[in-house]
Amino acid sequence: MNLIEKLESGQRLSYEDGVALYDLDLFTLGMYADKIRRNKYQNKTYFNINRHINPTNICKDVCQFCAYSASRKNPKPYTMSHDEIMKTVDNSVKNGIKEVHIVSAHNPDSGLQWYLDVFRKIKEKYPDLHVKALTAAEIHFLSEEYNLSYQDIIDKMIENGVDSMPGGGAEIFDEKVRKRICGGKVTSDQWLEIHKLWHTAGRQSNATMLFGHIEKPEHRIDHMVRLRELQDKSGGFNAFIPLVYQRENNFLKVKNFMKGQEILKTMAISRLMLDNIPHIKAYWVTSTVKLALLSQEFGANDLDGTIEKESINSAAGAASATGMPLQEFVDVISNSGFTPIERDSLYNEVRDWSIESKWKLNPKT
Repeated sequence: MNLIEKLESGQRLSYEDGVALYDLDLFTLGMYADKIRRNKYQNKTYFNINRHINPTNICKDVCQFCAYSASRKNPKPYTMSHDEIMKTVDNSVKNGIKEVHIVSAHNPDSGLQWYLDVFRKIKEKYPDLHVKALTAAEIHFLSEEYNLSYQDIIDKMIENGVDSMPGGGAEIFDEKVRKRICGGKVTSDQWLEIHKLWHTAGRQSNATMLFGHIEKPEHRIDHMVRLRELQDKSGGFNAFIPLVYQRENNFLKVKNFMKGQEILKTMAISRLMLDNIPHIKAYWVTSTVKLALLSQEFGANDLDGTIEKESINSAAGAASATGMPLQEFVDVISNSGFTPIERDSLYNEVRDWSIESKWKLNPKT
């Protein structure tokens, strides 16, 4: 059975098939990815009302792609106090957020208890607010720093109010590429093991892939296949998020930046390869809003959320420092021909904003 026949029949694609997908033209890939997307979600595009908080940029690791951690590229170290974090959460709750997303650098001076205490404070004050926090890379860092097992850290996270894990730190699983771009950080096997343990605890997480730097298409496919294999066993991944590499203010010095076609191809291929991960997220922070909206036609059914403020990717050139207002977020989805559906952090539908908008325009109907 050739590749097109497999796509027509919906058969699971092999690693070799995945690599071959990059040889297909963009519109063929888009057609098959969009078919899967619409069969699953029709015209719906999901988003949530969330706030990103990045509490510190002081980091023991030196990832070559990173423009966020304090270094000679970013000589402005900071660490937020608990009072500053809580004030941020207070203000964001007033703005209607349903999720607080907390990730940051690997700061040896902050301490494990510093993290746990702030998670607990948030949850005690706002028990209905979903706390998404600590990437697998951060868990690995804390495990090594305090000579605790991954399970120990995970148990403490859950005890102190963390509801789900973000997908950061995955970068690219190929260890040769990984050694070049983030040597010394969590390995691919360790990243997968941490998420497996999190899923075994009955919790859900996301998965990411950083692409568009020095990796090749075969590395991306290997990454997807390994995620798919874990998902077959654990079933705990909510969404896959292909993160577009940001090229400013870092040490990687990538000269040939990806074109939009390559980004859209990778989005479509993600949908085709990851048949067991329900949601494909076009993270507008790294892809740009315009490409994220286009990605809705190439398999993506989620655009993340309003964010309010974001420091990690914006430090490398992403236009995300101040997030996006809710009404604007709803409008750009609607104007692109899709139905904006507000979701919670675990993809339960909260509100159909196309109905909400109609009601506002004509309250008598």
